[in-house]
Amino acid sequence: MTFEGEFKGGRVDGFGVKDGSWTVLQLVEALGSCLENTDPRARGRGIQLLSQVLLECHSLLQEKEVLHLVLFYENRLQDHHLVIPSVLQGLRALVSLCPPGLAVSVLKAIFQEVHVQSLLQLDRHTVYSIITNFMATREEELKGLGADFTFGFIQVMDGEKDPRNLLVAFQIVRDLIAKNYALGPFVEELFEVTSCYFPIDFTPPPNDPHGIQREDLILSLRAVLASTPQFAEFLLPLLIEKMDSDLQSAKLDSLQTLTACCAIYGQKELQEFLPSLWSSLRREVFQTASEKVEAECLTALHALSACLSRSVLSSDAEDLLDSFLSSILQDCRHHLCEPDMKLVWPSAKLLQAAAGASLRTYHRLTRSVLPLLLEQYTKHSQSSQRRTILEMLLGFLELQQKWGHVEEDESALLSLRAPVCSVVFSALTDPSVQLQLVGIRALTVLGSLQGFLSPPDLELVVDHLIRLALHEEDSQSSCPAVVWAGSLELGLGWSFRASAPRLPRHGLGPECPRAGEPGCRPNAPLRCAFPSERDEERSQDLRSLRQRCLQALAAVSTHTSIVRETVPVLLQHLRKVQKGNAAGSAQEVVSVCQSLHRVALQCQQDAEGCWYFHQAAVPCLLAMAVQAAMQESAHPLLGKALLEEDVLAAMVPVISAATTHLSPELAAQSVSHVVPLFLDGEVSFLPQNSFPCSFQPFCLEAQRRLVALLMAFVCSLPRNVAIPQQERLLRELLALSCSCNCPFAATTAAKCFAGLVNKHPAGQQLDEILQLAVNRMEPGLAEGPRRVQALTLLLWVTKALVLRYHPLTLSLSQLLGLLGDAELGPAAADGFSLLMAESPDVLHKGCHADVRIMFRQRFFTDNVPKLVQGFHGAGPDVKANYLKGLSHVLNHLPKPVLVTELPTLLSLLLEALSCSDRVVQLSTLSCLQPLLLEAPQIMSLHVDTLVTKFLSLTSSPAMVLVSAPLLPYKARVIRALAKPLDDKKRLVRKEAVAARGEWFLVGSPGR
Repeated sequence: MTFEGEFKGGRVDGFGVKDGSWTVLQLVEALGSCLENTDPRARGRGIQLLSQVLLECHSLLQEKEVLHLVLFYENRLQDHHLVIPSVLQGLRALVSLCPPGLAVSVLKAIFQEVHVQSLLQLDRHTVYSIITNFMATREEELKGLGADFTFGFIQVMDGEKDPRNLLVAFQIVRDLIAKNYALGPFVEELFEVTSCYFPIDFTPPPNDPHGIQREDLILSLRAVLASTPQFAEFLLPLLIEKMDSDLQSAKLDSLQTLTACCAIYGQKELQEFLPSLWSSLRREVFQTASEKVEAECLTALHALSACLSRSVLSSDAEDLLDSFLSSILQDCRHHLCEPDMKLVWPSAKLLQAAAGASLRTYHRLTRSVLPLLLEQYTKHSQSSQRRTILEMLLGFLELQQKWGHVEEDESALLSLRAPVCSVVFSALTDPSVQLQLVGIRALTVLGSLQGFLSPPDLELVVDHLIRLALHEEDSQSSCPAVVWAGSLELGLGWSFRASAPRLPRHGLGPECPRAGEPGCRPNAPLRCAFPSERDEERSQDLRSLRQRCLQALAAVSTHTSIVRETVPVLLQHLRKVQKGNAAGSAQEVVSVCQSLHRVALQCQQDAEGCWYFHQAAVPCLLAMAVQAAMQESAHPLLGKALLEEDVLAAMVPVISAATTHLSPELAAQSVSHVVPLFLDGEVSFLPQNSFPCSFQPFCLEAQRRLVALLMAFVCSLPRNVAIPQQERLLRELLALSCSCNCPFAATTAAKCFAGLVNKHPAGQQLDEILQLAVNRMEPGLAEGPRRVQALTLLLWVTKALVLRYHPLTLSLSQLLGLLGDAELGPAAADGFSLLMAESPDVLHKGCHADVRIMFRQRFFTDNVPKLVQGFHGAGPDVKANYLKGLSHVLNHLPKPVLVTELPTLLSLLLEALSCSDRVVQLSTLSCLQPLLLEAPQIMSLHVDTLVTKFLSLTSSPAMVLVSAPLLPYKARVIRALAKPLDDKKRLVRKEAVAARGEWFLVGSPGR
């Protein structure tokens, strides 16, 4: 068929031009009758077809063809309005190929011939696209138009209302300004054509497919208004007007726009409007009830002050910053003398917002404000008034931290060092706890200011901290003092540490040398805070003091030089417990371990401190535990506290935290000592290693508990650290976990074995180890006195494999099979919680375990169908085990996954509510709770069953504590039930009253 035939048959499209069947020239010739038709609709259809082909095939056009087509389309812009949309589409296809010199003529034609406002949204968007493309590719040509281009665009944009087009138009205005197009005499017109949309009032329609939000338009318009100082004379009056609006959204938008403008404005733009701007900002802060408006006002004031601070002044120019700050002081300063009045805090916030803008504003304001605050503190005697004044003073002290070290002749703060310290120290001795807390915060800020505190001041600082931390009875003061002591040490740095030997000897025992005497070491006051041995005879009275000492020592141990002093003190305290000379209990040893754990965590980011702590603490803890285990048989009372399960469990995180952040080289060095200690009894690296007998924790009953310390160490090593004699170690751990009569030792051995298996490289050696474990577990699970130990090992090995996506499924099959066991079934069901939950000591990412993402979702997908199948095939006496296992899996799933998966299991969960097992009931209720909140349409189908089940649960003895999970929702439900109390239907009101009454009683005695 010929081209003419195909055209007349309606089969001409871009594909024919693409494959070379015909050319664009043939297409134009064939369209000749249409393009020259006197009917505008026929001409429009012809141009539309040509434009569609050009949109698809413009890249195939030759330069000469492009030239003729552009001239053709430009001429057609004078055609009937019905033809214009198709002409614009064709120009959009040709704009990127337009020959040099034609961009200007095309845009002139659009500006002169096209009435853009009368076009449809899509066609107006096409005009904006043509302009945008020309600005990106023909910038120099367009700039040759001068201000005429700007004026033409103003005509195009005028009256635009569609948000899709506005986003493009705003971007064009930004480009006009950012790329320095000539605005000429049309600055005000350009401002008017954009500012008419300010503030943006747009609510997107529901289910809007374009996704344009109000915030998008606000930010785009703000970028235009704040793009040039040339808009300032028009914009600032508009912002002042909108700040006085009753609409909060208009206030916020105006304040945020003012803040953005201050980034590019100077004194010239702001000078005329500063009094009005300050008046509006002051009024809003003094009168507004909105925290958002207040915050934006303070931000805008900060920006204004910073803008005035940046301006470079000529010799004869007025310093607007000084006059502006004088106005602020005049309006706010006198309110600071009225600490009980409501304007005191708004005034302080305004002053602090301005003071924080620059060093100039800070010096100018603090020279006036700080002496006044110090005077007012002395003048007022009430603690509440003093606290308000000190909090204001604290705000100015915190601002000084931004500027770092400042020369004395420049800083008002340094010139007021003595009265400032006096005020802060007096607050620390005030009877008011709240005033003491503010004083502690102020003291911390002063400590962070380099060179501010003199050596005598440092002595007073430590005196007050020791008094508050160790001797203050009110925990509201003592606990924050301990916390802030660590921050203070960080801020003061070396000056604090170097001044320690000159400090008073608080609580110094007769055995401790005085400062300057032989044997005195730096930071001795930290250790002297411990009660002496004579004091420990009054253990009951001093227990609280010892606890505070431990907390204080841990809090200040934020630097390696301090750690070198505090860790030996803590370890020495443990040694006294080991020797039986301290009237301490297991709880006291646990407290020491908790302090050591905190120190270890604080050392982790410093390689030197981490290695020091590891070298000091790990061998010492191991030595004391080994010594205690060897003494237990001969002297049962000596060191027994160190062998209690709670104490060993407290040592585990200390050793783990001291190991996880070691470099591979240092970790390899340490593991070469620790593993031989447990396998061969090699104690030479331990301090005080003269032990009465050999150390054989895998053989001797009294020493087996210490495997917990081995677990803490080897399971915290990086995966790339080789463990010596690993195969032998795994065999010993496997044997101990299956044969030990001590549940604690068997469990820790199983966890240690699992931790090593999880990190073991895949391959034949790992497969052999796992097969060995299976061979040991299967007989133990089948029968015998140690079925529980075998189940524990199975659970931990399964967890180790599940976390790393290991393909071995035999252990999971065994676990699922045990749910039908009458004896081990309940424990096996509880084991599903262990598999899904985060483990605190091993098999977590913090100890370098191999934990894959989404392992819980994968476990759910692979095993929940088997649990459901097992439930349906199980006997009535073991069905509860399957329900319990299922509920544990569901409770540990991420909430979004849980909500999507629960509907398929809903019938099973409803049956679980009838189970007599309390754990199953509570777990099922926890699973149903998010579904009730987020999928009511699904739950409404089962409302009768749910109500029946819930009513039966209210009389169940197992639901004694069921109200506890409901307490967080009590207030929310009561508020929600208030609305149906006014319902027009009496039955609804009646049920709402009854339900609300029940919720009021949730958590009350007997409920």
